[in-house]
Amino acid sequence: MTAQGTNYKHTATTIDERTIRVERVFDAPRDLVWRAYSEPELVAQWWGRGNQVDIEKFEFRKGGHWRFVEHHEGGSDGFEGRFREIEPKTLISQTFEWDGMPGHPSIDTVELSDENGGRATKILATSYFFNQEERDGMAAAGAEAGMAQSYAALDALLETLK
Repeated sequence: MTAQGTNYKHTATTIDERTIRVERVFDAPRDLVWRAYSEPELVAQWWGRGNQVDIEKFEFRKGGHWRFVEHHEGGSDGFEGRFREIEPKTLISQTFEWDGMPGHPSIDTVELSDENGGRATKILATSYFFNQEERDGMAAAGAEAGMAQSYAALDALLETLK
């Protein structure tokens, strides 16, 4: 699936029965995109797609715990995980568990690379699930649409950071 807006292209691909990969280019240098992923006050501004997000915990280091609660019209949803690997400005690998599917974490990896001579940043976000049912359950819950909305909010935030 491909969604296009005025300044981005979002491509989501099912790699196999357990893996989903999203590729997205942001019109901002990598250091700004990294800040948006690594500073909790910035994460709260884009991660919830315009909804209020409470960052209850954000230990941005290998083994560190994170927990967010997103508030919306229908109530709230909690998400949490642990950072598995962090390579500054290059890679974030973490577990991701939605309170709506407890006991079914995915492993999410975000890779950042320069595009357009460093004036833009490509994100390669890969989610690995335990099995196809878990992958399909997350997809049925609207994960891709939510990610596209979050990335649109990230675009707007990055414009303010330039």
